[in-house]
Amino acid sequence: MKDHPILKAARGEKTDYTPVWIMRQAGRYSAKYREIRAKAGSFMDLCRNPELAAEVTLLPIEEIGVDAAILFSDIFVPVEKMGINIEFVSGKGPVLSPVVRTVEDVKNLSIPVPEDDLSYVLETIKIIKDHLTDRPLIGFSGAPFTLASYILEGGSTKDYRAAKTTMWNNSELWQALMDKLTVVVTEYLSSQIKAGVDLVQIFDSWMGVLSAEDYEKYVFPHTKKIVDILKERHPDTPIIHFGVNSSHLIEVNNLLDVDVIGLDWRTEIPFALGRTDKSIQGNLDPVALFADEKVIEEKVRKIVIEGLRARGHIFNLGHGILPQTDPEKAKFLVETVHRISREVR
Repeated sequence: MKDHPILKAARGEKTDYTPVWIMRQAGRYSAKYREIRAKAGSFMDLCRNPELAAEVTLLPIEEIGVDAAILFSDIFVPVEKMGINIEFVSGKGPVLSPVVRTVEDVKNLSIPVPEDDLSYVLETIKIIKDHLTDRPLIGFSGAPFTLASYILEGGSTKDYRAAKTTMWNNSELWQALMDKLTVVVTEYLSSQIKAGVDLVQIFDSWMGVLSAEDYEKYVFPHTKKIVDILKERHPDTPIIHFGVNSSHLIEVNNLLDVDVIGLDWRTEIPFALGRTDKSIQGNLDPVALFADEKVIEEKVRKIVIEGLRARGHIFNLGHGILPQTDPEKAKFLVETVHRISREVR
């Protein structure tokens, strides 16, 4: 498996074509996914069901032909086991309770033991690996800042007021929460690797809401600790680091011992390559999949050609695929990336 194009691209080795996978590729745009989801019950029920979660994980391989599977789960799975209730409310998104407000609240949060508390995730990985013999499996976790934001806000937010003011005004609470989440994320990702995933992605989805100064001071050290421990324990497992609207953080994140920097669609590849020597991942606008095929092909060609200048390039969308996307467009995207990248090499 180590010679698969995605793993080679992550390591900066030459590939015959540009490999591609799609964030949220096992999701609501697929009719088959919606059928399985209805069978499972709630979204979190589906995450907790190893057989169905494995089935969903494998769907994009057969439906659209991507070069890797990504574990079907959610960033809130370990948070739930810390003692925080997660409820997905229609029109509102995730609602977390109780909301953390004090250092004592943080002390009351558990640090889950993956082999015991999250055994269903590890069982899902084992089922997937029994069936997925020719392509890598990607594991993932939310990063401490993104998870802390949800925990402190009690859900989604537009201004991150509770998270930022805690960060600035209550260093004891911030440090305690980030320290605990750093342990949770590290052990969770390490357990996924031991269970069989071939590479992992750290989603610091919301880091882009921070200034470079605040990110470097309050967040970066925690992410660095996670990456350093994972690299010490699992030196052969590539790590992807991804965040939205975070082009101003590329230079500091280049100091992480990760293999791949994920780019959202607003970050031009040439801009990124002037600021990182890592492999890159991305970065087609998810809405481009609603355009005509000719437009998709033009955009793919530009991204693929620009990606040839990188140490390595894994094609992806610049964020998750939208639920209303036509699956045939997703399939066309994968086929187009493969075809064009072979043509231009």
